[in-house]
Amino acid sequence: MLEPEVLQRALGTALRTGGDFAEVFVEDKRTSSARLDDRKVEELTSGRDRGAGIRVVVGDTTGFAHTSDLSEDGLGRAAEAAGAAARGGGGGVRTVALTAVSAPRPYEVRTRPDEVAKSRKVELLLRADHAARAGSGSSAVKQVSAGYADSRRCIQVANSDGLLAADEVVRTRFGVSAVAMGDTGMQTGYEAVARTMGFEIFDDVDVDEVAAKAVARALAKLAARPAPSGKVPVVIAAGRGAVLFHEACGHGLEADHIEKRSSVYHGRVGDMVAGPHVTLVDDGTMGSEWGAFSIDDEGRPAQRNVLIDKGMLTDYMWDFLRSRKAARPSSGNGRRQSYQDLPMVRMTNTYLLGGTEDADEIVRQTPHGVYVASMGGGQVTPATGDFVFGMTEAYLIEDGEVTLPLRDANLIGNGPEVLRNIDAVAGDFAMADSGGMCGKNGQSVPVGMGQPTLRITGVTVGGTAR
Repeated sequence: MLEPEVLQRALGTALRTGGDFAEVFVEDKRTSSARLDDRKVEELTSGRDRGAGIRVVVGDTTGFAHTSDLSEDGLGRAAEAAGAAARGGGGGVRTVALTAVSAPRPYEVRTRPDEVAKSRKVELLLRADHAARAGSGSSAVKQVSAGYADSRRCIQVANSDGLLAADEVVRTRFGVSAVAMGDTGMQTGYEAVARTMGFEIFDDVDVDEVAAKAVARALAKLAARPAPSGKVPVVIAAGRGAVLFHEACGHGLEADHIEKRSSVYHGRVGDMVAGPHVTLVDDGTMGSEWGAFSIDDEGRPAQRNVLIDKGMLTDYMWDFLRSRKAARPSSGNGRRQSYQDLPMVRMTNTYLLGGTEDADEIVRQTPHGVYVASMGGGQVTPATGDFVFGMTEAYLIEDGEVTLPLRDANLIGNGPEVLRNIDAVAGDFAMADSGGMCGKNGQSVPVGMGQPTLRITGVTVGGTAR
């Protein structure tokens, strides 16, 4: 990365016009991916993106410039542009002394994916394709596709408060999609595994099993019946149902929404916003989970932040600038998609803690309803908490038993209402391992999520069955 002296001079240039705060963010990211479709390798790519973003803050105004030229002249020009955008005119010289800050790595990579031959990555795709076709035992499987991707992201952050920090994050992802054809038409099943770790992920992950799960989901949907419509009890399985809470309440707890008063949770710290079974945590330090890192994109160490404690709202998620304005520490939630973007408040690994009840018993105590094994994308309005989410794998609950698979449908509800209506939480906590990407204001970042099996007393299912 860059020498501290070069960063110091760039910060001095950025502050020349009288800025209150300046920051240099340097990024060097290498990526590779491979995709197989119908037994053919359709894509095999690699790339590298390197550059710096410089921001200058004057009062409530932020000037920002980015450049792919990491020479001292290139940084200087970007610093001048950012300073001019924040405040025009001349000023004196301000010297910044940088002090290195470090944080423990949540996970130590053993095998860097960029040091693994591409042929080994393609072999994984071919193996998964073979397993999906040979292991299904059904001619209904008509198409199989598989994808592999990895990234190695090195960042360096320096600012006018004297902070100097760096991090390296390696992520690896593998997924399989299967298409089955039957009387109900074409049905798709998908399974993926993604972690913040190197190629050693495949010491634990069997791509044959990933393929088998994708095929099983597609075949199960061939016998699916229409989902019920109306408000019913919903049991959400451990792990992948957690996207509901990521969206339904997570975004509303980000400090930028709070600052704008555009969140239903504004001004509610200390209030009971959920049932006593609910403890919600955001934790960027979680080992090899998808949203983990050592420092955020503003140089602050990742942290474990309890947001809701046994139903009580205890805090929000904060980036540096908003925490500075509020005269409090950052929570380590300042994140950006790349050096070309400004940081904003973002989640890391967000999850509900496990309870004490038995997951099977929760189902047995539910006479009728819907069992959600996996959820897809959705959307939420933070100002109200209203949401819509897709169920990608769900089953009917009849007489306390999980029975028939259901066709894809939506869950429709309100985040605060759902939190209050959680009446049972199991002790089988699990993180979703599929590797989600969270979009906000045009930027996308990796996030993790998790939960135990739990029951919501009533959520509207947008099915078609009467």
